[in-house]
Amino acid sequence: MAQEPDAPQAPPTAPTAPARALLPFILPAAVVGVGASLVFIGVSTAAEQLQHVLWGPLPDALGVGRYSVPWMFVMLIATGVAVGLVVWKVPGHAGPDPATLGLNAPALPPVVLPGLVLAAALMLAGGPSLGPENPVIAVNVGLAAWLGARVMPRTPGTLWPMLAEAATIGALFGTPVAAALVISEALAGRPMQGRLWDNLFAPLTAGACGAITTTLVAHPTFDLGLAPVGHPDAEDVLAALVIASAAAVLGMCAVYVFPYVHAAFRRLRHPMVMLPAGGVVLGALGALGGHLTLFKGLSEVGELARHPDGWSAGQFAAMAVVKLTALLVAASCGFRGGRIFPAVFVGSALGLCAHALVPAVQPAVGVSTAVLGMLLAITRQGWVSLFTAAALVASPAVLALLCIASLPAWLLVTGRAQMQLREDGTPVH
Repeated sequence: MAQEPDAPQAPPTAPTAPARALLPFILPAAVVGVGASLVFIGVSTAAEQLQHVLWGPLPDALGVGRYSVPWMFVMLIATGVAVGLVVWKVPGHAGPDPATLGLNAPALPPVVLPGLVLAAALMLAGGPSLGPENPVIAVNVGLAAWLGARVMPRTPGTLWPMLAEAATIGALFGTPVAAALVISEALAGRPMQGRLWDNLFAPLTAGACGAITTTLVAHPTFDLGLAPVGHPDAEDVLAALVIASAAAVLGMCAVYVFPYVHAAFRRLRHPMVMLPAGGVVLGALGALGGHLTLFKGLSEVGELARHPDGWSAGQFAAMAVVKLTALLVAASCGFRGGRIFPAVFVGSALGLCAHALVPAVQPAVGVSTAVLGMLLAITRQGWVSLFTAAALVASPAVLALLCIASLPAWLLVTGRAQMQLREDGTPVH
């Protein structure tokens, strides 16, 4: 009698780490979380105070309009000069070329960090269209790696950058969920020992401590206050698919142009030429798009959301294109900053443009799906894109639409060039 073939064996389940193996990570993760949040709050607060002076009492005292065209040019060129001096003269030169860095920053030596903090704060206050995320993550990763190696030398060196990245993302978004999603995405490409949640335990602790510290001190919110989405219908699904895909295509246009704009500024060679030249271009873009297209864009997105019918479709489209171009220029000429927050502004303006063109498109649907498509193209971070888009609209019903809309948008961007360059100027794929 023939024997039946053996049934296929299920793959062995990874063993769960005992609690005693995870408990020693709680304290260092908590310290990194609180410290990363305080660094983020400190840099942001200092930049906001300086911005208030530069764009308020100072032009008032000089008898110049706060957002007049001449003052935009003066401030953006002066910011280019100030950041150029930091990159040129301060030890460490404010870190490597920001066009070569993403969210997963390398552990920079301590000598680089003061200059990077100063360059980021000056940029945030002066008006270029970049956010704080990349330089703050780099600073926190460098600090955590340097201090961790001295305080706990037996701890694996790879732990500290992961804790610092998770803590900073938790602090930036005011919730550890974003940190857990980003770290789980990063872990997917690495060999792991044990269960996923065992590997996430320490980063999630750091992210939670970073998020709660920011929440207690700064009270951040991403909710734009748009009318919530009701029960989605077929028109909402169609709008989500079209808007997210269109935003992804526009974002990819900027991604493909990025190496050429970067190469054009690199030909100027010296930071005291590249950065002021970038300031001139950004001043012209600010004059074209108006003051809402300046700065990192988060407060300005709130202004758009408070008046979703306050501009025409053409004006929304113009602001989106100007802001995306300003992001492209600021990231190419050497300003130290991240791309998530200005990309959120671009997506929000595109979503409100869709609403202005087709009033049946709900503002919340247009904004969230356009932000999703834009962030997928600019960051290539699926979880960050989904989370950020959902956080802007306090509506559970929008989650299903975002998941559906992410599918064609991801097909448009995956496997293609990213908005990050190698040392030789070629794009990362």
